Order: sequence, then C-alpha cells, then structure tokens
Amino acid sequence: MKKKSGTGKTGPHKRGSRQITRKPLRTRASQDAARQTIRRLKGELARALALIGELQETAETDFLLGIRNRRGFERDLARAIAYIKRYHATAALIILDVDRLKPINDSFGHAAGDEVLKAVAAVLTGQIRSSDVVARLGGDEFAILLWNLTETDARAKAALMEQEIDRLTFIFRDRTVSAGASAGIAMLDAHAELGRALEAADSAMYLRKAQRRHEGAP
Repeated sequence: MKKKSGTGKTGPHKRGSRQITRKPLRTRASQDAARQTIRRLKGELARALALIGELQETAETDFLLGIRNRRGFERDLARAIAYIKRYHATAALIILDVDRLKPINDSFGHAAGDEVLKAVAAVLTGQIRSSDVVARLGGDEFAILLWNLTETDARAKAALMEQEIDRLTFIFRDRTVSAGASAGIAMLDAHAELGRALEAADSAMYLRKAQRRHEGAP
C-alpha cells in the first residue's frame, strides 16, 4: 500500500503565512532621554505659569501706589460677592474720593499730587486688616473692601479714614496744603451685584462730598 505524500499534519503550512516582527524595546539611554525631556518641559511650564502670574499681578497693580488698580479690584470684588452669596458672609464696600487734588495738581504740579495720593494710600492701608483690600480705581478715587463688618462699624471705619486724611498736611513751595476725603458705603450681602454695588457706593460718596461742603469740612 502506497503512502500519501504531502498530506501529513506535522510542520506548519508556510504558504500565505505572516511573519510577526517585534519592535525593539527602548534602550535605557532613550528612556533616560525621554525622562530628561519631560523634566525640562515641566520646568519650562512652571516658569511660564510663574511669568503669567507675575504679568497678571502687574496688570492688576497701580504702578504709582503699589496697590490694586480698578481691574484687580473688580476681580477681587467679583470673587468676594460670589463667596458672600455662597456662604452668606457680609462685607462693606467703600468708595473714597480725595478732595482738592485737582487744585493741588494745577498749582504745584503732578509730582505734588502724586505725593498726596501716596500719603492717602498709606493711611488707607494702615486702617485695614490683611483680609481687606485697598485699590485705586483711577485719578483721585479709591475703593476699600472690608470683610465681616456691620453697617455701623463700616460707617465708623469710613469716618475714621476721612479724619485721618483730613489731618494730612503737605508743604509745596513753602505753602502748607491739605487735601481731605469723602467716603461712601454700600453693604454687600447675598443679593449684591458688582456693578450695582459700585454705583451705590459711588452715589453715597457724592452725597457725602456734598454734605462735607455744606458743613464746611476742611
């Protein structure tokens, strides 16, 4: 009996078969290089984020006085209002306008006006706690955010700020000059809105300024 040839099951059938090739594993040197690249990129990202933070801080700081400018203050105020609404906290917003700054600028120059503004900023920052915020909104107008005060306490604080600024005296060209300030208050609660709060405090400030003129304030 003849044996059949080529029909045995021993050995693979190579026709049409695919050869699987494996990619070589990364060498230790390439792995080290990848880790170094990752560390370098992380360092560059950290430096970039730090630079962004510095630029944002610069953009939100008054270059003359070193306190918040309007942009920075409005951002802080928006965050404060969101916190107040969420946790039912309380705060007071004071808008303070420096009196007679324009005549000082006109008579003695803007360097004299800058000296007055710096003195006012020093008074305001000396009257607040670390959690509070002082800002220059522009020109002769300042804003102060005071946390956890009753309206009575806020009015007393605003009056004290006015008194301290009224006591300031300056000597320009051998002349003694004083400025003064008028402060308006808006209380912040769970119903506060940024724009309305600023408008309310600003309106209160103008009423106070008119009252001080009527009273003959210095």
